[in-house]
Amino acid sequence: MDEIINKVAESGLMQIDLEELYQKGDRVLIDLKNWLYEGLILKEKDFREQVKQHDWKQYQNKFVAITCTADAIVPTWAYMLLAAQVESFCKKIVFGDLQKLEQELFRDAIQALASEKFRNQRVVIKGCSNHVPLSAYIDLTNFLRPLVKSIMYGEPCSTVPVYKAKG
Repeated sequence: MDEIINKVAESGLMQIDLEELYQKGDRVLIDLKNWLYEGLILKEKDFREQVKQHDWKQYQNKFVAITCTADAIVPTWAYMLLAAQVESFCKKIVFGDLQKLEQELFRDAIQALASEKFRNQRVVIKGCSNHVPLSAYIDLTNFLRPLVKSIMYGEPCSTVPVYKAKG
């Protein structure tokens, strides 16, 4: 009987599954719309009192996005005030919606990768991920391009060439 050989394992390809960079934890949106008078106007005195009375501990170890979905003019300091209060409780805070938060979390995870292990490697970025925003594929490509011999997308048995170093 012939021995079964795993040609993919012997190919020397490094595979990256962006799903593995997904940071576990609750994602929370703070919408300034809910802090405005009649959902339209920020009254400084009332706003500051709401901030003072708010239970910030509920954001302990969570990922937080701050935005305003109302069509209102919100002064910059209002976002800053919320960020200053929640920052000591949460893992990460961003300005934007939950999608922006996810993009930032993946960007952080990609930047934390040990870049030298990819130097002169042939890399396959696994496709068909559930939690991965499109921006993460672009960020990973930009991170890898100066380091690797080549970047492919898909599965090791069926890849699409994305980048090949010259020379």
